This record gives sequence, C-alpha cells and structure tokens, in this order.
Amino acid sequence: MTFNEPPERVELRAAVADLAAKYGSEYYRAKAREDAYLTELWREAGGLGYLGVNLPEEYGGGGGGIADLAAVLEELSAAGCPTLMMVVSPAICGTVLARFGTPEQRRRWLPGLAAGESVMAFAITEPDAGSNAHRITTTARRDGGGWVLNGRKTFISGVDVADAVLVVGRIEDEDTGRLSAALFAVPTDTPGFEARRIEMDIVSPDHQFQLFMDDVRLPGDALVGDPDAGLLQLFAGLNPERIMAASLATGSARHALDKAVAYARERTVWRDRPIGTHQGLAHPLAQVKIEMEQARLMTQYAALRYDSGDDAGAGEAANMAKYAAAEACVRSVDQAVQTLGGNGLASEYGLGAAIAASRLARIAPVSREMVLNYVAQQSLGLPKSY
Repeated sequence: MTFNEPPERVELRAAVADLAAKYGSEYYRAKAREDAYLTELWREAGGLGYLGVNLPEEYGGGGGGIADLAAVLEELSAAGCPTLMMVVSPAICGTVLARFGTPEQRRRWLPGLAAGESVMAFAITEPDAGSNAHRITTTARRDGGGWVLNGRKTFISGVDVADAVLVVGRIEDEDTGRLSAALFAVPTDTPGFEARRIEMDIVSPDHQFQLFMDDVRLPGDALVGDPDAGLLQLFAGLNPERIMAASLATGSARHALDKAVAYARERTVWRDRPIGTHQGLAHPLAQVKIEMEQARLMTQYAALRYDSGDDAGAGEAANMAKYAAAEACVRSVDQAVQTLGGNGLASEYGLGAAIAASRLARIAPVSREMVLNYVAQQSLGLPKSY
C-alpha cells in the first residue's frame, strides 16, 4: 500500500494546474455571465490530451484510469474552473462507450471525446423519477431495424454544447412485457428531440435543460451495449460520475480555502496583526483543511477501487467520497466567505457565486440522503428504509 500518487499523475496534475492558471476563476465567471461555455479551455485541454486520459489509447486517449481523469478535474476546479462536462462527457459517456460500446460506436465517438472536439451529455433524471431510476418512463420500441424513443428528462447538463446525448431509457420485451434498462446515443439534431433550458440561480457555464423526445427515430446501432445488461452498464458509468463529482467538489474546496488563507495572511484589523493569527479564524480554516484532505483520500481510494476492477467496492467508496467531498466543499466556501467578511460577497473574489454552486454538491449527482441510505443498507446491513 502506498499513499503516493504515481509520478506520471503528479506530473499530470502540475501540467493541468499550469494550464488552468492561464484561465482561472475570472475567466470562468465571465464565460458564465456571457451565457457561453469554456470553449477555449476545453479545446486546449483536449488538444493536450487531458480530457481523454482515461480512454483507450487506440481511440486517442491516454490509456489511464478514472483516477487520472479525476486528478485533471480536481486541478481545473482548484484553479476556479469546475466544469460539469468533465464529469459527463469523458467520465460517464466515455467510460460506458469504452466498456460496452460496439467497435463502430467506439470509433465514432471516443476519438472526438478524447480530443475535446465533440461532447456528449448524459440523460437519466426525469421529472417524476429523480433519485429512483426504477421509475424511469422514457421507453424505446423496436421499429423494423431501428428504434423509436419517447420520454422526458430534466436537469441534463450541457446539452447546448453536446453533439449527442447518452439517454437512459427502457425497452419492453415483446414476449414478457418486462421493461429493462437501456442506453441510447442520440445526436442532438435528431428530429423529435427538443431541449429547453432551465433558468438557474447558479453562476455557471454548464447550463441545465429539459429534454422532450417525441417519436425520436434512431438507427439500430444507437443502442449501446447489451439491453440485457442495461443496469450493469448504467452503474459502470455512475461510479465514475460520483468519483468525478467528488473531485470537482474537493478542487472547489481547495480553491475557496486558498482564497481564505491568502486573505487571512494579509488582512490586518487589530494591533497590526493579520487576522489569520486569531484562532477564531485559524481553527475553522484548519478544520476545513483536515476535512478536505480526508475527502481527497477517500476519492483517490474510490478511483483505485474502480480502476482495479472492483465495481462493488468502488460503489461503496465512490458514494462515501462524494458525500465527504460535498460536505468539505460547503464548509470550505462558507468559512471562506466568513473569513473575508463583506469581501466574501464582493464580485471581485467570486465566493458569493460559489455559495450556490457548492450547495449543489450535496444534491447532485446523488443526494446526501440517498448516499446515507446506501451506506446504511449496503455497508451496515440495515433494513431498507424506502
């Protein structure tokens, strides 16, 4: 057992940090307020190979694991550029396609995802099936050699910058009537596919959408993988989602803590001593540091479990990591605002906008309460509560 990251990942972190420093939080917020995406950063990161570090080399990726991609997102977030599309496009969609896609599907989608030249969104949440994937009503029926897809989705990130959406639906068995989970790659320009933006109070370049799919006709090869293994394929993408969400949250916690510490070192109010000398501020910041490092370790452990092929162990660790990282992020941002006082809500520092964004970490991609349900039942063996 070692607690040291491989030298290659340490070098990767440093390189991504250098790239992200060229952009930073001011760039991120400016793009968000322009209703624009981080296109320049995304393309440069893709061109340097950072977006596809987890994808197979034969399709233009780096041949690494989710731990490498998580390191990329943590460093981007620590520099003030926490993009959700890193969670969605290369992590969820890229992983599912790499593990379960046909050779043709891999050739079609993975090189573009790895290079940052194309983006894929992921659609699972529905208006009446938030945390309960068993209530998904989006269905696909066979039509000759193809499929006809109907359904609704909500809170789907980045559809405006996506070339396609990996949609989670259900297929009805013609003989038994049983519904099984299935995934479909749906180009966003397909007739019958409509996206409507959801206005949010979060300052973010990652926009949220409702999706309306009315008799969307798809070719036979739009179905990803084996419909009989739909749930297995789905959870193969959800574990990386939680690991990446944890990395985004820990990186964002680092960003807020760095701002607070820098301010506390310089700000002088009483007796010509920096406010950081006072335990009333020093101790809460120290607590944030401890909780953040604990979350980082749990996230790295979850990524190790996933990359070693332990899907069951990765599920437990990924949920725990996501929970710990979300709590650390909320606490870090809150304490940073408190440390800066009135400046904590000044646009110059960007922490006011981070309050709502950090709160999202407790809700998505899985709520704090559902993580606790998972741990209570799967880790502790307690009776199911719902």
